[in-house]
Amino acid sequence: MGDNNNSPPGSPKEADHSDANQLVKDDSSLETIDLGDVSLAEGPIEPPTPLSEVKQEPYNLPTQYEWTTCDLDSEDTCTEVYNLLKNNYVEDDENMFRFNYSKEFLRWALHPPGYFRSWHIGVRAKTNKKLVAFITGVPARIRVRDEIVKMAEINFLCVHKKLRSKRLAPVMIKEVTRRVHLENIWQAAYTAGVVLPTPITTCQYWHRSLNPKKLIDVGFSRLGARMTMSRTIKLYKLPDSPATPGFRKMELRDVPAVTRLLRNYLSQFVVAPDFDENDVEHWLLPEEKWWTTYSILKAAYSYYNVSTKTPLLQLMNDALIVAKQKDFDVFNALDVMQNESFLKELKFGPGDGQLHYYLYNYRMRNALKPSELGLVLL
Repeated sequence: MGDNNNSPPGSPKEADHSDANQLVKDDSSLETIDLGDVSLAEGPIEPPTPLSEVKQEPYNLPTQYEWTTCDLDSEDTCTEVYNLLKNNYVEDDENMFRFNYSKEFLRWALHPPGYFRSWHIGVRAKTNKKLVAFITGVPARIRVRDEIVKMAEINFLCVHKKLRSKRLAPVMIKEVTRRVHLENIWQAAYTAGVVLPTPITTCQYWHRSLNPKKLIDVGFSRLGARMTMSRTIKLYKLPDSPATPGFRKMELRDVPAVTRLLRNYLSQFVVAPDFDENDVEHWLLPEEKWWTTYSILKAAYSYYNVSTKTPLLQLMNDALIVAKQKDFDVFNALDVMQNESFLKELKFGPGDGQLHYYLYNYRMRNALKPSELGLVLL
């Protein structure tokens, strides 16, 4: 994570993702977007193919491997996926920190309304049936300006560390693309820490220390110049309870009102999800068991924040207070939507992780500013 004061949990550069850099070389169909050529119309680049012409058979893997569809409702399979990601998923440049998603989190992330089990794709070694690679898609409706586009959100691409030279990732990307096409969906959204052609926007991770002593002790952040530990702890100290009257957890009865509030808020951004009440119930109704841990750090993430009567700054400070009460060590946010308005004021520091957003088979005329993006992918 280099020498930055605030290295990112939640934004490590994708170390060892040499495969990601090769995507475009391996599959020209992944050359996604021409930005900046104003003569080209926005929208799909390639028209949909008749479903009968979509390849019906899976792509060929190297002979010692075989495809498997991962049923996350199976405890054994979910444990296999959890262990593969825990030991081999995205980590920082110094291999000190890696995401550690709980099994409950993975089930939640991969079982939104209308999900396809066939999009939860694994690769096994034929000899011992060990799960060695994984990639997923979930369906989403994404609004791009005035067009609502059915898309797949692609995530959790992971290849076992010992197999990084086997060129599995490009085949896995082709295979998930094929399975998405079989459902008559022709566009996708994804993020990466590496630069491919061509991001629709590039966002910066910001981090707010909640437990600065622990963050410094584990090497996540460093003591600032001319700062003592006690001064650092004091700098990041938060009130014991939220300031906003009636500040509370969302409940099932709130789903219709939250959906209206969120849809109205997201309408101002160029690219944003088109959420209905089922989506809001799934993605936003709180469940403690979903929280993600990060190495030995507990990291909270800013997702969708809407403020009307209460200033956003105050609401986010209250969110920090609640995260601290729940023993989170750090609070992460991207500079998307209106987040820039509170980051510095609430003592977030910039991480050295950047997140590039991509659309597959959809052209945008110009790149967006992060503040024009209303989409947060897990």
